[in-house]
Amino acid sequence: MSIAELKKSVEHKMGRSLEALKADLAKVRTGRAHTGLLDHVQVEYYGSLVPVSQVANITLIDSRTIGVQVWEKPMASKVEKAIRDSDLGLNPSAMGELIRVPMPALTEERRRDLTKVVKSEGENAKVAVRNLRRDANGTLKELLKAKEISEDEERRAQDDIQKLTDRFVADVDKQLAQKEAELMAV
Repeated sequence: MSIAELKKSVEHKMGRSLEALKADLAKVRTGRAHTGLLDHVQVEYYGSLVPVSQVANITLIDSRTIGVQVWEKPMASKVEKAIRDSDLGLNPSAMGELIRVPMPALTEERRRDLTKVVKSEGENAKVAVRNLRRDANGTLKELLKAKEISEDEERRAQDDIQKLTDRFVADVDKQLAQKEAELMAV
């Protein structure tokens, strides 16, 4: 493996870690409604569990209400029950085929709890990025030991990987700051 391939691989993996963090942060509920909130809610559909988005159309009715329009009438009660039983703390109400999911306002205590969850997710992402750096540096040491690269090349590559790590950790911090500001906004 060449140094260029190693750097490209590490950058790609760090990018995936950042994308995973963004997906995890999107699941953390703020006071505002967004359709992605129901992405991980599963509903039973002819014997198998599928995401709500595969049996219904999810839209925003207003900034604090999600609308779920089921495609088959019998599914309305199942979708409503799945949303109610999820860990999101939502209380949907059915109106025929349309299910309205109002977003309850967050209390100050709940906001603080969610901020702790967000910080924990961020720390996990930083650990993942640092582990990738450690693995890359280990690979560089193996290349040096096998005399495939010189000490100077190893040092330069380690510096480049450290710069990549610093950049991605800064991106993680930026994502966390945005999410915390979003959570604490009343």
